[in-house]
Amino acid sequence: MAIEDVVVPDLTGKLAIVTGANSGLGLGLTGRLAAAGAEVVMAVRNLEKGDAARNEVLAAHPAAQLRLERIDLASLASVAEFADRLTAQGRPVDILLNNAGIMMPPERETTADGYELQFESNYLGHYALTAQLLPLLRAAAAPRVTSLSSFMAYFGRYDWADLQSEKYSPVRSYGLSKLAMLSFARELQARSDANGWGLLSDAAHPGFTRTNLQTTGPRLGKAPRPPKTYRRTPFWQLVDTGILPALYAATSPDAAPSGYYGPAGFLGLTGASHPAREPKAARNAANAARLFDESARLSGVTFGG
Repeated sequence: MAIEDVVVPDLTGKLAIVTGANSGLGLGLTGRLAAAGAEVVMAVRNLEKGDAARNEVLAAHPAAQLRLERIDLASLASVAEFADRLTAQGRPVDILLNNAGIMMPPERETTADGYELQFESNYLGHYALTAQLLPLLRAAAAPRVTSLSSFMAYFGRYDWADLQSEKYSPVRSYGLSKLAMLSFARELQARSDANGWGLLSDAAHPGFTRTNLQTTGPRLGKAPRPPKTYRRTPFWQLVDTGILPALYAATSPDAAPSGYYGPAGFLGLTGASHPAREPKAARNAANAARLFDESARLSGVTFGG
């Protein structure tokens, strides 16, 4: 059944973390969570932009409980520092929204850790973040981890000999990072069930939602220029609609473990939200388990029991 809008339950007293909260989907999700009473940690790379985003949310929701924390998902050291700060604060984490990312740089770039930029920013950093926040998640009454994928996951392939896209294609590399997010969500649920962690892990994608994601990667951070596609086709939507699958996945009592949600319209690009179909590679349990093991090796971070 399609979900025309999402009725967010009362989140008073809950703590939510949203990565990439300063713009696009992350900013939209922050506003909806804060409006429902959650305290939201806006996990951002650029604190100046994050402060402007916080002021934007406060203008719409003056009672919002928001705080900024710096994190760079393309740096395992930054992820560890963020997790250490949260751990020192000791507050249980009720909702973790793994949202931040970069999309299709024209040339292959690597991070300070030596990994392909999209793979680490979109996926591996979130793997390490979730692992290091696991004790805080387990301390919550009903913790939930929602990971953002994309319909572009269908363009991803697991080449275990080339996870870092030495044979670089912007589309395939981006697709791999989003395919990995889906496999991660499934495997996290499987391991939670096996180990009694008590997590609900699911995933969502926004379809073709107009955000700065389409410019920050392909235009290397230059001033956004709306793609011609936006002017020529009805197959795009605004953030308020694009966030609905992730909002449902992160808050609805009806969201299913290992569930995947996206727009119900043509090719899953726009429209009301509903359960989405995953690529076959994401439904492969062996792929998911191997990805987890590879991620532990690459990041040096493992999930505790």
